[in-house]
Amino acid sequence: MPRSEARVRTDRPHRYGKQLAAHLGRRAESSWDEEKGVGSITFPQGTGTLTATEDALLLTLDTEAEHLDRLEDVMGRHLVRFGTRDELVVEWHRDTGEPGSTQRGEPA
Repeated sequence: MPRSEARVRTDRPHRYGKQLAAHLGRRAESSWDEEKGVGSITFPQGTGTLTATEDALLLTLDTEAEHLDRLEDVMGRHLVRFGTRDELVVEWHRDTGEPGSTQRGEPA
């Protein structure tokens, strides 16, 4: 199964991971472990994982190739919207060698 990953630099990775899991949990099954700083989102088409590190939120998607664009966009777009103030940028890298998508806020 193809995989896509993004490393989103932020000084608040736990906050954004928790917020993204909670928000997307309205339409998909999700979880967030506050102590460990890890979470998951189970979409009908695949699974996303969230991992908070010291200076970044790591996003991983495992899904069939035809769903990568859509799921990258869903996770990335919502995260960028939450992090407008911090000007978050989500740049996906696929293990297939194909370019992933990029989500960033609109310039003011």
